[in-house]
Amino acid sequence: MARHLITSALPYINGIKHLGNMVGSMLPADVYSRYMRQRGHDVLYICATDEHGTPAELAAKDAGQSVDAFCAEQHDAQKAIYEGFGLAFDHFGRSSSQQNVELTQHFARKLHENGFIEERAIRQVYSKADERFLPDRYIVGTCPHCGYDKARGDQCENCTRVLDPTDLIDARSAISGSSDLEVRETKHLFLLQSKLQGEVEKFIDETGEEWPTLASSIARKWLTEGLHDRAITRDLDWGVPVPADVWPDLAAEGKVFYVWFDAPIEYIGSTKEWADAAADGETRDWKSWWYEADDVRYTEFMAKDNVPFHSVMFPATQLGTREPWKKVDFLKAFNWLNYYGGKFSTSQRRGIFTDAALELLPADYWRYFLIANAPESDDTSFTWELFSSSVNKDLADTLGNFVNRVLSFSRKRFGDEVPAGAEAGEAEVKLGEQIAELLAEYEGHMEALQFRKAAASLRALWSAGNSYLEEKAPWLEIKTDKDAAALTLRTAMNLIHLYSVVSEPFIPASAKAMRGAFDLADDTALWVTQDEAKSLSSVPAGTSFTVPPVLFAKITEDDLTTYRDRFGGEE
Repeated sequence: MARHLITSALPYINGIKHLGNMVGSMLPADVYSRYMRQRGHDVLYICATDEHGTPAELAAKDAGQSVDAFCAEQHDAQKAIYEGFGLAFDHFGRSSSQQNVELTQHFARKLHENGFIEERAIRQVYSKADERFLPDRYIVGTCPHCGYDKARGDQCENCTRVLDPTDLIDARSAISGSSDLEVRETKHLFLLQSKLQGEVEKFIDETGEEWPTLASSIARKWLTEGLHDRAITRDLDWGVPVPADVWPDLAAEGKVFYVWFDAPIEYIGSTKEWADAAADGETRDWKSWWYEADDVRYTEFMAKDNVPFHSVMFPATQLGTREPWKKVDFLKAFNWLNYYGGKFSTSQRRGIFTDAALELLPADYWRYFLIANAPESDDTSFTWELFSSSVNKDLADTLGNFVNRVLSFSRKRFGDEVPAGAEAGEAEVKLGEQIAELLAEYEGHMEALQFRKAAASLRALWSAGNSYLEEKAPWLEIKTDKDAAALTLRTAMNLIHLYSVVSEPFIPASAKAMRGAFDLADDTALWVTQDEAKSLSSVPAGTSFTVPPVLFAKITEDDLTTYRDRFGGEE
């Protein structure tokens, strides 16, 4: 079995994420990692909060907290939500960890030794009131293009135009509100990506052909336009410090590394956090996953806005160290999930954020819907109508109703044990072949990381059970042939157990409830072989069972009205 390293884009620290963030990285990574574990592979799924940069400082200021206290609190809040969604990280770390500080400084030193970091003087806005240089996002004012009065110095959120701080009308400090600003000269470190262009192109040529078009096209667009040398330090109070042994003057000025330099390194840092957190007597080798890790397949998950940094900038950083760091093998990128065709917006009360989602309904409702409608080939739009239709039709009717009616009817007519009945006949052989074929199709889509297609195959597996049940009609069989009815129910119960295994990546809590209905010595979710799929005999006659509570409650029209009133959305 192979070793699979899986990472999802680091969620930023400044607040709870919305459903688009969830489906754009963390959830599909979890679905894939669960599947690969079930197939017997050695899997390490790593993520962390991204805690450095201007927005973290501004959010902490707005909250009236120190940055470190704010980040610690937000990390715990996000971690609790992700646990609520059933995300089975091996470790969920923090980019402010000491492990990441040490690794980021190590990368910088190596890049400097190899001639890929250069100190340059630039002109930057200085706030006299704050007595500090201001990063572009710390400067706000009126956009010269659309008149929006809260535009930042790097981009106008309203019209999306890219700006320079000097473009703003009535520019002022986002910290103090002071407009007493001037442009001064200061020094920063630059990563000389232009010198690494050829090596990055070679890496993309060798690796990127396997990537989805969305990921490879973004990477090649950046390479076609040419890699530019990029500033990798900022004037901030919170971040990974520039090491004083290499750059004493910059360290004395309090320079820290730019968030997009240290954040990808945190994948390695979080893995070291995982290793350092090992219990007494347990050994975890973080380096074997990242350094000279030729036997590891590394898969990254992220939304399209993160692709340039992970497909080009981070590989350039790794290549420039001249050390054998593991680089991405497969980059799975996603488009946007919108809300009724528009962007999620807290201020306009538009869209659902992950904490509110869990208040409304169990995680499996959201997990299934989001993956079944994942924005893989293009942007997709969340609507309450589509969500309720998917939940009611697929989860409640097709899967949940099948489980309940089979177990309830069997218990009523045959008691609390799986009935024996007749030997499998032509209908059961035909069903087994169909299930094996659909299972192979499902596996193929999961291996290819085609999540919408995988969801369709899973849905087809559920539907096959319903078709079999309708064809055999045990409620009629039992009137004339009790053994035939028992066979049908025993076969259907084996389908329920199979569903509990193959549905695990999508709906883990519900899958566990289905498995828990049967009193089996082995309650694990190890994957189903083709022979097991064909024979449908993993739950033998005589096995005790219980009828679990209703797996999925339907969403009513009254529910929809309440949701629209609370979150916005058109009827």
